[in-house]
Amino acid sequence: MREYLLCLLAAAAVTYLLTPTVRVLAVRLGFMAAVRDRDVHAEPTPRLGGLAMVGGIMAGLLLASKLPMMRSVFEESHTGWALAGAILIIVALGIVDDRWGLDAPTKLAGQVLAAGVLAFQGVAVIWLPIGGTFVLDPLTSVLFTVIIVLISINAINFVDGLDGLAAGIVAVSAGAFFAYAYLLSVELGFERATVAALVSALLVGTCVGFLPNNFFRARIFMGDTGSMTLGLLLAAGTITLSGQVDPSAVAGATLLPAFLPVILPVAVMAVPLVDMALAVIRRTRAGRSPFAPDKQHLHHRLLEMGHSQVRAVLLMYAWTALVAGTAVLVAFVPLWWALGVFLVGLGLLIWAVRRPAGRVADVAPPTRIRPTGS
Repeated sequence: MREYLLCLLAAAAVTYLLTPTVRVLAVRLGFMAAVRDRDVHAEPTPRLGGLAMVGGIMAGLLLASKLPMMRSVFEESHTGWALAGAILIIVALGIVDDRWGLDAPTKLAGQVLAAGVLAFQGVAVIWLPIGGTFVLDPLTSVLFTVIIVLISINAINFVDGLDGLAAGIVAVSAGAFFAYAYLLSVELGFERATVAALVSALLVGTCVGFLPNNFFRARIFMGDTGSMTLGLLLAAGTITLSGQVDPSAVAGATLLPAFLPVILPVAVMAVPLVDMALAVIRRTRAGRSPFAPDKQHLHHRLLEMGHSQVRAVLLMYAWTALVAGTAVLVAFVPLWWALGVFLVGLGLLIWAVRRPAGRVADVAPPTRIRPTGS
């Protein structure tokens, strides 16, 4: 646990320290998010923050490779190299998209390439809970992996619409998944050093390190460079954990935790997945592309109800924590206890959503960006 905490703190510290430098670089190179009809921010804002987040993640991975317990994660498989290769592809894709913009097919092709790197290097779905344990053949395994990675990347990308929203949701989701991965290792007697727990810890660290500059009013956005990287790593963490568990070796009361690696990703990313599903249905029914942007996401609807940006973001955090936390509790406590916690939390959140507190926080003075050069 101490080594996980050390890696988390390293990722947070490096991300926090790199962000101001990346912000200056983004302004000078023209990585600016212009104000569009669907946007909430009031003036152009730098959007290369994902580069600082990637720096924090890479620093955490480098530190982990030198620690006694974590070293085994990199020595026993090609997972570390697979993650690094996929991240580099996503970062290159994100930088180009943040600066010049890419059409949906090109962006999708790059995401498939990154997912393919993971799958062919062994970070792949190898079984499904169908009729007991259904082991996938290599081709089906790759296809399932690519689909899961694409869904995760685009779900986080879709939800990145308010200051601090995507970073906070990923931090909460990754925190829940870290708790699950670590407790499952303890419960089933597995090796404590796992890729899933390490990736989750690094995601929490880099998001926490980025939030001071990204929460309302944001001084910098993570951009597609950041949102796609977070989605990629969330998917990688869940996939590696599902491959770690052999459900045929688990029996009795611990059977549910063995199958939850397949179910839990849906729970920890419930908010962005629901938002993405609604967006795809809404746009296709209107005869538009599923990737055509609009201003009808869940966070936009909270704003329309009268919630401030800060309150809307905190409510989205709370929904994520409720669903993800309940999913983790189900694995390790009696079902009635987890259900009780969920129902109490659900009641409180419904009450909070139905009682908007106004937009007082939204009138703070905007951050000034001094122009550099001509």
